[in-house]
Amino acid sequence: MSPAKKKNNKRKIILQLHKILGLATGIVLFIVSITGCLWVFKDEIESFYDDYKYVHPEKQDLITSSTVKNIAERIIPGRTIHGVIYGKPNEAIEVVFYEAEPEVFYQSVFLNPYSGDFIKRIDNDSGFFGFILKGHLRLWLPDAIGSRVVSYSILLFLIIMVSGLFLWWPRNTKNWRQRLKFDWNSATRWKRKNFDLHTVTGFYISSFGIILAFTGCVMAFNWFYFIAYKATGGDKAPQFIIPESTSTYVSQSDDRPMYDQLIPMLYKEYENAKSFELHYPENDSTSVLVEVSNSKGLYYNMDYLFFDQHTLEEIETTSIYGKYKDAKFADKVIRMNYDIHIGAIGGIVGKIIAFLVSLICASLPVSGVLLWYGRTYKKPRKVKLNYAN
Repeated sequence: MSPAKKKNNKRKIILQLHKILGLATGIVLFIVSITGCLWVFKDEIESFYDDYKYVHPEKQDLITSSTVKNIAERIIPGRTIHGVIYGKPNEAIEVVFYEAEPEVFYQSVFLNPYSGDFIKRIDNDSGFFGFILKGHLRLWLPDAIGSRVVSYSILLFLIIMVSGLFLWWPRNTKNWRQRLKFDWNSATRWKRKNFDLHTVTGFYISSFGIILAFTGCVMAFNWFYFIAYKATGGDKAPQFIIPESTSTYVSQSDDRPMYDQLIPMLYKEYENAKSFELHYPENDSTSVLVEVSNSKGLYYNMDYLFFDQHTLEEIETTSIYGKYKDAKFADKVIRMNYDIHIGAIGGIVGKIIAFLVSLICASLPVSGVLLWYGRTYKKPRKVKLNYAN
């Protein structure tokens, strides 16, 4: 067999693989892409109607973390508090309740940070963006089914994008110009336009699409996450680890928990911080976790601080989730994953790019199906017969 024929057979196999995987995952990729581009600007859209998150700042101490806990548990009894978020002096305290089983319970309670007065209760799992997130993560199906379908479809999308690049690559230099631009005129048929929409736009967003799919796989698969971290030279524990307190419980005269002192202390130490999220210790031996947000809308450069719940002595962690200044290159890359996935790493420009790439990714299954249908179910050509007189 000649080299040219071997190359042609290889191209046919890759084309067949590209079509099969595209048809098999098309509807999933369409939903995930559309919901993804809608999710990108969640914070910006919600900022138009989030007045309940703000209060009039007062020149007095904030209510203590234990007081916040008592007030919130009276508002939503019998549920687990995930964390308490303290923001700027003009921002309300947000108490986040979260339980994954037996069904997801994800709600927030907003309190006045000076008086403890109840402001509002929000169900984070409902509403427009709750609906969008369910579609993006699990296609509105039960989590055990939907999340797996989405995860493996995104993994296959990586193969689809790489195979698509191979198929796009022109066989000779004469076709380069045609593959890089829309060369349409009034005589261009819709099939040609659809082919160009699929191939030309697919090429231009391919690198970004691969990044979105790759970062999605990092979040979807523990093994993918581990390989990605180790491949970049990571040598720490890539999982989130909350260390144990190093001391034993010592009774106090007023019996107030020591973590009540943490937030006022951290406000002085981290003057430029955007917010602090305190996580109550799960039992008498675990440490207290405080997540310090250093940039609004970003997660990768947060500082994760752990304190002995009895002495407030700071405890070091062996995990990648510690102080950002101690993070190595591989730690930073893996911590940036979510911010890269939604484009936040590039600010508003990055979000616009992520929005457009997701939108175009949603169009690829549509143009791909039309391309397949047009080639598979061709209309027979009408033959004109000339009748001699």
